[in-house]
Amino acid sequence: MNETITERIKDLRQYLDRNGLDAYIFPSTDPHYSEYPPAHWKTRQWISGFDGSAGTAVVTRHDAALWTDSRYFLAAAEQLAGTPFRLMKERIEGTPSIAGWLADVLPSGSRVGIDGWTSSVDDIDTLKADLGRHGICLEVARNPADTLWTARPELPDAPVRIQPLEYAGRSVAEKLALVREAMAERQADGLILTALDDIAWTLNLRGTDVHCTPVFVAYVLVGPDACTLYINKVKLTPEVAAHLEEANVRTRDYDDLAADLRRSPFRRMLLDRRSVNLMLRQALPEGCDVVDAPSPVAMLKAVKCPAEVEGYRRAMVRDGVAMVKFLRWLKPAVEAGGQTELSICRKLDELRGEQDLYRENSFDTIAGYAAHGAIVHYKPTPETDIPLRPEGLLLLDSGAQYDDATTDLTRTIALGPVTEEERRDYTLVLRGHIRLALACFPQGCNGTQLDICARYAMWQQGINYLHGTGHGVGSCLCVHEGPHQIRMNYMPTPLLPYMTVTNEPGIYKAGRHGVRIENTQLILPYKETEFGKFLCFEPLTLCPIDKAPIDWTMLTAEENAWLNRYHRQVYAQLAPLLDTEHCIWLWEACKPHYF
Repeated sequence: MNETITERIKDLRQYLDRNGLDAYIFPSTDPHYSEYPPAHWKTRQWISGFDGSAGTAVVTRHDAALWTDSRYFLAAAEQLAGTPFRLMKERIEGTPSIAGWLADVLPSGSRVGIDGWTSSVDDIDTLKADLGRHGICLEVARNPADTLWTARPELPDAPVRIQPLEYAGRSVAEKLALVREAMAERQADGLILTALDDIAWTLNLRGTDVHCTPVFVAYVLVGPDACTLYINKVKLTPEVAAHLEEANVRTRDYDDLAADLRRSPFRRMLLDRRSVNLMLRQALPEGCDVVDAPSPVAMLKAVKCPAEVEGYRRAMVRDGVAMVKFLRWLKPAVEAGGQTELSICRKLDELRGEQDLYRENSFDTIAGYAAHGAIVHYKPTPETDIPLRPEGLLLLDSGAQYDDATTDLTRTIALGPVTEEERRDYTLVLRGHIRLALACFPQGCNGTQLDICARYAMWQQGINYLHGTGHGVGSCLCVHEGPHQIRMNYMPTPLLPYMTVTNEPGIYKAGRHGVRIENTQLILPYKETEFGKFLCFEPLTLCPIDKAPIDWTMLTAEENAWLNRYHRQVYAQLAPLLDTEHCIWLWEACKPHYF
């Protein structure tokens, strides 16, 4: 593979020379600013070989570098080895910005290309200004992959499906009314929806265009009285066409949006410069004012309606049953020998596939044994797969797409004896998980203000992790859903009742082990006092937390009580659905611990 990447870089440099460019920038995004784009737009992966969900590759005529975040430092280092790329670790002291690096390796007067379809207005404006200070010109230029990528995957044309009202909770007409109400508050008469999950949620449709994510490639244009879906019409079955007609949603071809915008009558268009691509912004007619604001759909989607909340509760029970069957099977299977990271992923897939309303995984399962657990987003492959032994820690991060909800959970499991260091790190992570789960907080707090709950115990030991602590989870949609998050860097979106958010602190020690414990939680009203409304978290995930690696001397009585309460809830909801042998195992896994 590394030889292939080297050849691609060679071809790219010849392309740059022919087109008068000195460098080209390949972001991870597509025209919809997706975290996980369809294969057709994975140009950064094509040119670099790095397959993580976040990163930017930059290639000059004589150098190449790739920027990514802490989740992928170890994986990127492995995948880039033997290629022309240097790894740039984002948010680490001493790592230059893309503009700063280009200024170091290129002379003033150089021309750098970027694709206006896969880069947002804000990204391009910011980069253009930063490079301009060094005398370097950023040009919107055709993507070299359009010419050089042989056997490039086509855009998917699989049909979309209707998300039933019993799971969606609101009709398309009701959702469009809420969207138009938000538009009116901004005095906007037009709205461009580009995010694929926003479109799927608004129209109560789902698709299969993105791996593990039930969305489809499309745009939506919303006006005061009309709504138009831009999509490859081969994807519309007669049932879907009737569903759209009933909701008064017109359809146009996917490639028609830019031309339609050029002659649109809208006077004030609401769009988010941080996510709408430059080419759509430039298509707006002269005289159309831009209201720069986030899409109102993101917040509407993040706050779950009662039908969605009930969907999560049902799906978590089914997911919990699959996890109990898997965990009961796991340790004896490892002790018997012959199990590897990949083989246990297949077993978990099989057990989830037996559950009602299961569609697919919500992401590729992360099964990292021993040192592989320290690679935050490690995915076992035939090349990296290793056998499991009845000792040490296994980090297992997995989830599923069910028709009525999306699940995401992580358990770190002791496959046998563990070291004192592993036991201490496991307990520090568990304490962080519990302290965040116990948090009660004023409505209006954001995730940054709560992040300290998960990190405090490990900070006292001089330990930290660099990824976020929590993210929203979609309702049969994206496993990573915004706009709210729990993380160290500032996230202004307030946490509101009936949002979902994960709780997943971790510790990762390269070459040794990794620990992460994750539940999906629901934010609920807690109490209202003279000081305002307060909120709390309810764990939605139903799966035992392994007690074997806990150092009980490190837990407080309050933390121990939370763990006992959580395990009572797990047993009470799952046991009625299990046979006797699994109930006995579950009781042992959930029985209370007393000091």
